[in-house]
Amino acid sequence: MALNGKTAVVTGAAMGIGRSIAELLLQNGAKVVFEIRYSCASHFEVTVIPVVSQAAFQKTVETFGGIDILVNNAGIFNEITWEKTIGINLGGCIRGSYLVIEHMNKLTGGRGGVIINVASMAGIGLLSCCPVYTATKHAVVGFTRAFAAASVASGYGIRMNALCPGFVQTDLFSSIKSKLGQFSNLAGANQELIEKLGPSFFFLFSFFQKYFLVTDETKNGEALLVLPKEKKYATFSASPTD
Repeated sequence: MALNGKTAVVTGAAMGIGRSIAELLLQNGAKVVFEIRYSCASHFEVTVIPVVSQAAFQKTVETFGGIDILVNNAGIFNEITWEKTIGINLGGCIRGSYLVIEHMNKLTGGRGGVIINVASMAGIGLLSCCPVYTATKHAVVGFTRAFAAASVASGYGIRMNALCPGFVQTDLFSSIKSKLGQFSNLAGANQELIEKLGPSFFFLFSFFQKYFLVTDETKNGEALLVLPKEKKYATFSASPTD
């Protein structure tokens, strides 16, 4: 899939990973629509929608003629208000994906497309200091793999992949220590892991360009782990019985 002229919707694009992905898509010729709740990103020369909803997706289709790419990036880290963490990290991912099916599904007149879910290395391994965050990111990876298989079996023409970065230098990253809740006693161990792995920011986006999960049409149901010293696709059993 060439990006030039494609229409992309990016959630949580005000800053951090979402902002960088939006910029990367723009640099490669895509038209970007993003859900935003912060005024700091208003300088983007793209269309802004206030919140992801069916009406917002419909407006995007009416304006640009369709939707080719959805990046489910919005997420939080908070072990204290864990219900909210589940609702945003997992519920938001599922909601966005199911809303966009109507517009991408080839069986109902769509032109197909690709959905990228931003998960985390916690979706591949585990972070003992944050069980709820880890659970949501495991769920995002599981949803990605199952949705991808279901789309192929159903003939929807929609690919779905997960991006699983390590510690990225964002506002979420800088506030981890204050939001560990029940396991704040593990803050020291978490800091040791951060120091061992290092931040992935610059590695993440150079690698995201090289192994672009959007443009490579052979990639479906993949989870790409991106750490400063290790970049690889995660391997899973093909079925629960394998």
